[in-house]
Amino acid sequence: MHVEIRHSPSFALGRLTLAGGEVARVESGAMAAHSAGVHLDAKMEGGLMKSLRRSVLGGESLFMSTYTAPDEGGWVDVAPRLPGDVFTAEVDGTYILTRGAFLACSAELQLDTKWGGFGNLFGGEGGFLVHMTGTGTLVGSCYGALDRQVLAPGETITVDSGHLVSYDEGIQISARKAAKGLVRTAKTSEDLVFDVTGPGEVTTQSRSPDEFVEWIIPLLPFSRS
Repeated sequence: MHVEIRHSPSFALGRLTLAGGEVARVESGAMAAHSAGVHLDAKMEGGLMKSLRRSVLGGESLFMSTYTAPDEGGWVDVAPRLPGDVFTAEVDGTYILTRGAFLACSAELQLDTKWGGFGNLFGGEGGFLVHMTGTGTLVGSCYGALDRQVLAPGETITVDSGHLVSYDEGIQISARKAAKGLVRTAKTSEDLVFDVTGPGEVTTQSRSPDEFVEWIIPLLPFSRS
């Protein structure tokens, strides 16, 4: 599977070019267009319980779409829900995504949702993460522009909970309150940050979906009644 990213970084989409008979796995609802002859199938990957775990806890769809190219090959365009960028990662082992960041992958990769070890009771992006395992190409998405940063062993940066997108398996994540005592914001998702320690690559997004929701809800007509 070859991935071409177009219209980056504000309204990006990814074109998945497939050889004859090649299969791509795509988040349900993410297909924007495809070439003639590409076959679509949708099913609950890994059975009901695994699909429910991925949907309810991982922020992804219950059903996974699979697209199979005809003998002459074909392509599938995939687009995220929110305006922003699309990125790729070559996975060899395990790669970790936060809620809603998965877009598509080659057939060799497996998805599962696992507890990340930090409480989602604080709000924000939560403690359940999507784990991609195997060897293959991952296509992810973010809200706004994407930043990639490679951390040296022991190097640490602090990331707001709503801006973390994905990271390598070797990265260590520790959650904490952003401020102590009374110097805290009223909104809990702003109050949680992650200390991210290398070695490995971490990706962040320039906008936070939670911040956008918090801003827009008071402007909606039903919220004023």
